[in-house]
Amino acid sequence: MNTTPRPQQSTATAATAQRLQDAMKRLRARLRAESGQNTTGLTATQLGVLASVIREGPVTAARLASVEHVSAQAIAQSLAVLKAAGLVHSEPDPQDGRKKLMSADPSAIELVDRILNGRASFLARAIDQVVAPDERRDVEKAVELLERLADADLRGGI
Repeated sequence: MNTTPRPQQSTATAATAQRLQDAMKRLRARLRAESGQNTTGLTATQLGVLASVIREGPVTAARLASVEHVSAQAIAQSLAVLKAAGLVHSEPDPQDGRKKLMSADPSAIELVDRILNGRASFLARAIDQVVAPDERRDVEKAVELLERLADADLRGGI
């Protein structure tokens, strides 16, 4: 991994970017542990695909690949695991019998809800315990900044 800052980046910006990346990685790991996600036997990718099936379903594998920004092969691998676990099932597309529509089992909806609620519960408790009342606005501002970073379109700027 090349951590040398680009000419247009300051060393301070590169250091901040690295700290942010490290903090997000630690927070994601903590959320997985606190929500019980680690005990499901499913990867973060598989759970993401499952959440997309719930949100988009019934849905084709091609649509899932587009939504998840991954290859059809990656979706097929995740779906195979989810099918084997009984979390999703397929049925012929009534519009085009050559295609399959993926749907979530009710147990999948309960699983994803439990994980998402576990994450939210941990974060709420952590904010209550660690963030002083006069710092709450700072957390809200940080969330706004993270949302802007997530939405950044840098295709023309690199």
